[in-house]
Amino acid sequence: MPLSRLDAHPALLLIDLQQGIVALPTAHPTPGVVAHAAELAAAFRRRGWPVVLVNVVGGAPGRTDPQAARPAPGADWAQLLPELDAQAQDIRISKKTWGAFTGTGLESALRERGVTQVVLAGIATSIGVESTARQAHELGFHVALVVDAMTDLNEQAHANSLARIFPRLGETCRTRDVLALLETL
Repeated sequence: MPLSRLDAHPALLLIDLQQGIVALPTAHPTPGVVAHAAELAAAFRRRGWPVVLVNVVGGAPGRTDPQAARPAPGADWAQLLPELDAQAQDIRISKKTWGAFTGTGLESALRERGVTQVVLAGIATSIGVESTARQAHELGFHVALVVDAMTDLNEQAHANSLARIFPRLGETCRTRDVLALLETL
């Protein structure tokens, strides 16, 4: 389904496109996902719209489950991908939970800029992207999900998010749909 519109004040949120996550086995080849995300970031920057680069730097504090007890990742694990061409004006958010809004100041940063719509992409579809989309929806942002700029560690989880969850949170689209809308503005 193509994206019906872009608000006057959207922001692009790129979730967990970092060295350690991209190195994991994914359902779809990451070079294409990253290329689409980079293309979207460049287009948003040309318009002067916010680009939010989110990385995950650990687990939720106080957790005692087996996932929390995993060994610490390598030094470059949380580094953003160079293909994203991070710029000084980009908003950088480091998170310790699945969703990018919890405990990060992301909502305040977006509200200060008058953002009313978030356009989401990244890895993993059913974890960081979906959690952030759910939070954005709950906070009253319009949500757009760019499905060819995301993938998951599990194909079934990815498909479930696209088919069952995302249509309830916002509009799904492809990179070309967002870029085509930009051409009409």
